[in-house]
Amino acid sequence: MKICILGCGAYGLALASIFNKNKQNVVMWTFSNDEEILLNDKRESDKLLGYKIPNEIKITSSIKRAIKNSNLVVIAVPAFAVDSVASMIGNLVTKDMHILLATKGIENDTCDFLTDVLERYITSNKIAVISGPTFAKDIVLGVPIGLSLATTNVRTKNFIKKVMESDTTKLRDTQDVIGVQICGAIKNVMAIASGMLEGMDVTDSTKALFLTESLNDIKELIDALGGNKKTILSFSGFGDILMTCTSSNSRNFTYGKLIGEDRLEEATNYSKNTTVEGLYTLRSIKELIKRERVKMPIVDLISDIIIGKKSKEDMLKFLIEK
Repeated sequence: MKICILGCGAYGLALASIFNKNKQNVVMWTFSNDEEILLNDKRESDKLLGYKIPNEIKITSSIKRAIKNSNLVVIAVPAFAVDSVASMIGNLVTKDMHILLATKGIENDTCDFLTDVLERYITSNKIAVISGPTFAKDIVLGVPIGLSLATTNVRTKNFIKKVMESDTTKLRDTQDVIGVQICGAIKNVMAIASGMLEGMDVTDSTKALFLTESLNDIKELIDALGGNKKTILSFSGFGDILMTCTSSNSRNFTYGKLIGEDRLEEATNYSKNTTVEGLYTLRSIKELIKRERVKMPIVDLISDIIIGKKSKEDMLKFLIEK
């Protein structure tokens, strides 16, 4: 089977390693000619240090060449780039191709879920979303991992499980496409707040208080937006939230920790040089909950702390008074 992966970032490379391990024909696309030359030359990327890209994985800057005759198209670009990439491939995707969205987030200007963004340009009922507690650097080590696979199409579900599952990769399927996307997006925002608490050197008890409150808030948000509350207990829910909100390997957690330590200039520079998806998602989540009239004050508080309108200490007060 031919698997096309759009995006040569750390997560795209990690997913490529899964398909390659399962003996699939993998072609990766990068928008940059320079990156194509560099990756084909060195077979390694500074986005995923220590990983040697197998020669079987092909890399191209021609999106037409990457997608042609593909059985599965995986979208693994940053959230802000999904619209432009979807517009590029709209006329290239055929009715036989399955599409897997591996990007987490909600579009800023419209507050649309990323599946909605895809559907602006692609007419297909073979779209799936994947999300869960997996760092790229762990995936390429071949350690056991679990992911939520959300789709309403049985053929797409079966195909993706066939080409991805292995003795180290577990996929748990669900039809809750909305809930999985909400969890995947908002956990990055919560990770910023969790990082702030880490930077403030609070106790494990206080961290647990925050995580528990976060899980309950996200559960209610899923329900309010038409998803299934039970998704909060999935790999994309509790699993990803636990990992992202407690690990220094999380860029969102690291950014929040710098704020919690009052290293504000470093935090600003970090966000400029690193993709902190939670910052992108924060704006859209704020607007989304306002539009849908969902009460989720923790989101406003996180935003106010980041822009300096409120103090990080306000979070401790909020957790008790909430």
